[in-house]
Amino acid sequence: MIYAYIRKSTSNQAFTHMEYEIKQYAVQHNIKIGQWVEESISSRKPLCKRELGTLLDELTDGDVLITTEISRLGRSILEVMSILQTCLNKNCQVITIKERYHLGNDIQSKVLAFAFGLSAEIERNLISQRTKAALTSKKAQGIKLGRPLESKAKALKLSKNVRRIQSLLNEGMPKAAISRKLNVNRQTLDRFLKRMEDDDSGMMLVV
Repeated sequence: MIYAYIRKSTSNQAFTHMEYEIKQYAVQHNIKIGQWVEESISSRKPLCKRELGTLLDELTDGDVLITTEISRLGRSILEVMSILQTCLNKNCQVITIKERYHLGNDIQSKVLAFAFGLSAEIERNLISQRTKAALTSKKAQGIKLGRPLESKAKALKLSKNVRRIQSLLNEGMPKAAISRKLNVNRQTLDRFLKRMEDDDSGMMLVV
């Protein structure tokens, strides 16, 4: 089976132009498209939620996947490489018209797949390096890393009620009851109390 895959992600991209390119290619190479797969969705969506994901699951030995350009398949070299590898593992051909890629079970395709794999590895390393550099920079600026203890809204709400919380604690009210009264969960209240205990401002809560 020969599949033609078309994806547009913005309103100014038309299916008709991509469909025309594939039809022209099919005429020039005397091939017949067996099924068209079209979707209007961002490539940022998980592959499992895209028509392309379903198509990849349905591919069998000898099938051909045609698309206008390789960027239609995924948003990054990592994702594209994964898709191509899935096709090659199933002994399916992948044809991209713009780049003139014709990937199949041959030496040239394997060399190209190796090049894609190398590019993917380089991209992974670059992403890792950029992430580490960004974290190092934030640490140098004194920015506290990690997941916030609570949302800004909840933190502000509790901060405004420090005296009330202290009063309720002094009265012996259980923390679970205090959290319900302030409309926050118990874990948020516990984290807030712990933070106040460690606060250098000297504002201590008796817990």
